[in-house]
Order: sequence, then C-alpha cells, then structure tokens
Amino acid sequence: VRVEDLARPWQRGAGLPAFLDSLPRQLAGRAFREVVEAILAARARGRPVVLGMGAHVIKVGCSPILVDLLRRGLITALALNGAGAVHDFELATAGITSEDVEARLGEGEFGMAEETGRIINEAVAEGVPQGWGFGRAVGERLLALRPPHLDLSLLAACARLDRPCTVHVAVGTDIVHMHPACRGDATGEASLRDFRLLAAVVADLEGGGVYLNVGSAVLLPEVFLKALTLARNLGHRVQHFVTVNLDFIQHYRPSQNVVRRPVAQGGAGYALTGHHELLLPLLAAALIEGTGRNA
Repeated sequence: VRVEDLARPWQRGAGLPAFLDSLPRQLAGRAFREVVEAILAARARGRPVVLGMGAHVIKVGCSPILVDLLRRGLITALALNGAGAVHDFELATAGITSEDVEARLGEGEFGMAEETGRIINEAVAEGVPQGWGFGRAVGERLLALRPPHLDLSLLAACARLDRPCTVHVAVGTDIVHMHPACRGDATGEASLRDFRLLAAVVADLEGGGVYLNVGSAVLLPEVFLKALTLARNLGHRVQHFVTVNLDFIQHYRPSQNVVRRPVAQGGAGYALTGHHELLLPLLAAALIEGTGRNA
C-alpha cells in the first residue's frame, strides 16, 4: 500500500472526473478504473462491448442509462433473458411493470396481463418467417406500435440502431409462456437464432473486446460459455478479451463462466460488487467522461 494509492478527500464542486480520480487505487477502486479503460479501448479499436443482463437491471430503473450507452456506441450488443424482454415491453407500452407475485398468485392471476402475453408471442411468431430472432422481432413490433414510452425500450433501441439484441428463453420461466398465443416452435426457433447471433458476436471479441454480465446468476453465464465454446470450435481465435461480472452478490456461475474460465488462456476477468442502480450509472458516467485512462 503506497501513499499515492490512497483516496483523496472530496472537494466541493470538483466534478465527476475529479471524484473518480479521488477513489483509492486499491481493489475495486483499481478494478473499476481498469474496466472503464478496457471498454474505452475496445471501442477505440472497433472491438465489441457486449452486455448480458438479467431483468432486475430493468426493474431497478437502469434502462434509460443503457439506451443512452447504446446510442453512443459504448455498448454494441445486448443479451437478455426472457423476463428482460417482458419488462422492457411493459415499460415501453404501459409505463409500468412488475407486480406483487404473492398477492396475485393465490387466484391464479399472476402474469396474466393480456397485452403482454398476446403481443410478445404474436411478434415472435410473425418475426420468425421474416428471418428475425426473438429480440429483433419484439423490437420491430415496438417500433411499429410506437407506444408512449418507446424511448425507454432497449429492444426498440437495438432494432432502430441495427445492433444485435438477443433474447435467451428458458421455456416455462416467463409469464408469456402461460398465454394461449405462445407457440413453442416460434419461441424455440427465435431464441435459437439469437443464440447463434450471440455466438457470432462473441466470435469477434478477440483483440480487446469486452463482455459484461450484469445481474444474471445462472442463465446468461451459461449461454455465454456455450456461445464462446461454439465460436472457438468453429475456428475463431477468441483468447485476448476482457470479461466483467457486475452484481450485488458474486455467484458461482458468473465467477466461473464469465470472470475465470473464458480468459484462463489470455485476457482479464473482473468482478465488481454493488447495486445495479448505483454501479451502472457510475460506470456509464465514467465512460461518457472518458475517464479511467490513468488506471
């Protein structure tokens, strides 16, 4: 521990760059700077920055920040679970999402919103013949519907910007699977296309790309590991890149399948622990300010 690595007391009115520079250059303080630098370097080199995330990230209010990062090109691809698509759709169309599960479960009413189940399932079924995966199909439907809060939708932003947005469905886990409009053939085909699309994106991580897993304890770390395996099996050299896990608890699968195993032969893995509603805005602000270059 050296004196130059210690924190500096805050000076009123100093601004965000000064705040970030005042953080200790130890442990997470150093790791945070290195993650910011890795993302900025990836974009400077034209390498992808891929964000895989669980639905809780949307539910704690981070969608506007992520939409902005997509617009700025600081995130180049997005991967969601099925619940992420549900909450994204509901925020855009109704301006509200989530419900009291315990209160609604007793009467069998939990997750039975007609519009959510019908429109998402119809969008996927109609998108498959057009060659779309799950994420693009729902994103295009939102663009066509022009709901009152379209600007908050990650799916719509990716469709509008023509950025990959993949949705990885575990059948039976999402409320839309209970709706009579749900078709297993369409859901499976659309999600399989998205897996292959993610594998193609992951194949391009070599040379300093970044993969971030945010708030997914099981599903997306498993999907990412298989996508990476597929890319390597097909002959793509994906060795030198950066992985990051951001969550308020460090779980087994993200630690192994994101932070450790993928970069065992090169690159670097980071784990940053904190609440999404604090850590993601801080990371976004640091990226926008272009700080972290002196990590």
